[in-house]
Amino acid sequence: MTAREVSLRMEKRYALFGLFFAFHNRLQAVGDSFYEEITCKQFFLLACMNLYTEEAPTAMELAGTMGCSRQSVKEILNSLEKKDFVCLQADPKDRRKRRIFLTEKAKAMAEQYREKEAVFMKRLYADVTDVDIECIYEVLSHIENNLKEISETLIGGAHESSSDI
Repeated sequence: MTAREVSLRMEKRYALFGLFFAFHNRLQAVGDSFYEEITCKQFFLLACMNLYTEEAPTAMELAGTMGCSRQSVKEILNSLEKKDFVCLQADPKDRRKRRIFLTEKAKAMAEQYREKEAVFMKRLYADVTDVDIECIYEVLSHIENNLKEISETLIGGAHESSSDI
């Protein structure tokens, strides 16, 4: 059944909720087959690393950016470290923290895939206008904020330990 058929048979909010899962599964499957060396989640972590231009991030900072737990980030980092895509170093100001750095291998892979990624993005957003993208981004940002509030309510405001890997 297509997403359109589901939306015709189901209340739109429920259909959209289901579409999030179907989209995630499809995106991860395509992403996992896109790179030979890494998974889609590993790619996302590496992409998020590029957002930190002032100081290399910690696992806790990456977890916040990626919207997942510090433990999930640690698992991804362990795998990337074994493949020599990242290295972890003690923070010179706070030895309890470990900062994450991209290796030359990660930078070379990014360059290797730059053109293929551009083609993928062009195909992914084919027939979607910049206005549509902005609107979708705004709506999903609102939903993500709602999820954060729900999460805090359900968990009772509990957060992971602020210590870092």
